[in-house]
Amino acid sequence: MAGALDEISFRRYARHLILDEVGEEGQAKLLAARVLVVGAGGLGSPVALYLAAAGVGRLTLVDDDTVDLTNLQRQILHAEAAIGRPKVDSAVEALARLDPRIRVDGRKLRVDESNVDALIAGHDLVVDGSDNFATRFAVHDACHRARVPLVSAAILRFEAQLSTYKAYDGRTACLRCLHPERPPADLIPRCEEAGILGSVAGVAGTLQATEALKELLGLGESLAGRLLIYDALGPSFRTIAVPKDPHCKLCGPRP
Repeated sequence: MAGALDEISFRRYARHLILDEVGEEGQAKLLAARVLVVGAGGLGSPVALYLAAAGVGRLTLVDDDTVDLTNLQRQILHAEAAIGRPKVDSAVEALARLDPRIRVDGRKLRVDESNVDALIAGHDLVVDGSDNFATRFAVHDACHRARVPLVSAAILRFEAQLSTYKAYDGRTACLRCLHPERPPADLIPRCEEAGILGSVAGVAGTLQATEALKELLGLGESLAGRLLIYDALGPSFRTIAVPKDPHCKLCGPRP
């Protein structure tokens, strides 16, 4: 879908084209972009919907789970008729209804250290919506090795955290500057144990999609080196700087 925009694209993306910061050139970049979305759940649902709606030409969705009734309170890609089906199949069909010209590749598998490098290869950006530390760290480390920007978020109860990682630039922090070692799996309870206000997932996923589009288009200030924290009960947004660890085992001078 790269190259000059056709008549359908001019009409579909008209509100992008009138933005001086995007225009035809920016929209052509989005149509040529390749983004990997890890997880087709609470975060991955709004991420995938907004990236597809924005005209990101190729999306790869990876998830090993099936749709459950409890998912529908927040995982807006899926409908009740999809219960029991692989989330990636349900997601691919939903995105095809939104825009059949966007290429969407659904892969039903669990991301781990044995396959993550191959999954990331060929993509321009990765968005991580996983719900466990093992996947989050595997994706982060692989993105650093491949020098691919990563937009990552986490949600629980009424809060969300979001950041962009591209410490290969030599200036900003990586995830391991925050957590040198992967935290224990039971350090933070999962959504099924602690709960999640469904719309908080929507806020966080929409923010992820926005940061991903900014990175693809080169717009505004990157979240790299900063952590955005959303408290729905406040309500409040606050951003804290994440210092680069000069002794980091991943992005330091002696990785």
